[in-house]
Amino acid sequence: MEWSILFAGPVGAGKTQAIRTASDIEVVSTEAEATDETALLKANTTVAMDMGVVNLDGGDRIRLLGAPGQSRFDFMWEILLGQSRGLVLLIDHSRPSALEDLRYYAEQMCSGPYARMPFVVGVTHMDEAMNSDLRPYRDMLREQVRSGPVPVMEVDARDRRDVRALLLALTSMLEMAVRVPLRGESRQAA
Repeated sequence: MEWSILFAGPVGAGKTQAIRTASDIEVVSTEAEATDETALLKANTTVAMDMGVVNLDGGDRIRLLGAPGQSRFDFMWEILLGQSRGLVLLIDHSRPSALEDLRYYAEQMCSGPYARMPFVVGVTHMDEAMNSDLRPYRDMLREQVRSGPVPVMEVDARDRRDVRALLLALTSMLEMAVRVPLRGESRQAA
């Protein structure tokens, strides 16, 4: 089995760091110097994609793809979504617009042909905000996503166990989708 999982979300949410943390190989990265408003947040930003690999028992692999967070690179989102079996949305909790970020990226990434793509949400930078309640994220997703519950977890993108827990939640969903297809859908090969 070889699946690709896409990490997406706003600039600074920890996508590149999460992939570096979880990957068993050196990550291929397309970072460039930030030249727009992103430079206020960080010196470099992803402009095409990041790519890492998690090696599993039995020779199975999960490719970790990272999408650029800036909407001007949204053409890459479609390309990367088309290669992916599942999605990890990372949201920076310290941003005042964190819920709006989740709404925007969920709408952009989980609509049209990708409306049934399994996804999980990792909320990063929880230690930088006064409120650490995940309930507003879950409530918003319950209203917006009609395909079923979406796991929402607190994540430190620098902690291998946290990132692997997100991946475990998502791969469990993917495995269930193969073993127990929804009515009217056929089983997909793993």
